[in-house]
Amino acid sequence: MVRMGDFEAAAEQVCELARACAGRGSVPATSGNFSAVVSRQPLRLAITPSGVDKGALSPQAILEIDGMGALVRGEGRPSAEAAIHLAIVRSRNAGAVAHTHSMWAAVLSARGEALALEGLEMLKALDGVESHEHREVLPIVANTQDWTEGVQEVEAALAREPSAHGLLIRGHGLYTWGRDTAVTRRHVEALEYLLEVTGRSTWQS
Repeated sequence: MVRMGDFEAAAEQVCELARACAGRGSVPATSGNFSAVVSRQPLRLAITPSGVDKGALSPQAILEIDGMGALVRGEGRPSAEAAIHLAIVRSRNAGAVAHTHSMWAAVLSARGEALALEGLEMLKALDGVESHEHREVLPIVANTQDWTEGVQEVEAALAREPSAHGLLIRGHGLYTWGRDTAVTRRHVEALEYLLEVTGRSTWQS
């Protein structure tokens, strides 16, 4: 767990999370972005830079941003979706955020306003879920090239589904979070498994 105010520890954990997702093939090319909270007062995040291979990151490449998304440490450009990370941290009191680009997330988010995942044992990997009978509803929001404006839809979706452990960007990918990077990694693995099972079941029925 990151000690508040320890940027170096947060940067190392962000790299570990990014490399783990890259190893699963969840962030092809230079896609995806990852962050961890460094401090809450004032709000600071350690976040991956834009346009880099997430499987080859070093802690020295990780950036620090403030609560407005402005760069306060490091060299490079923060993810264009930094506003989403900040919105999730504020809305869910998350300690870490992950955004992946798995194939099933892109396929299943292509239509509708939400996606329900239910009846599968892997649901119990999500924080607070104790039964496979749980119904996990992932809100789906429209993709945009301007998340400074588009983040309002993310905030509305998070408010609409207060128990959701993730959200989908239409035709784009998955966002999930947790109290720290370890929980966030577990949520990535669980949700991507659930998305693939749901997608394959839909196509075969």
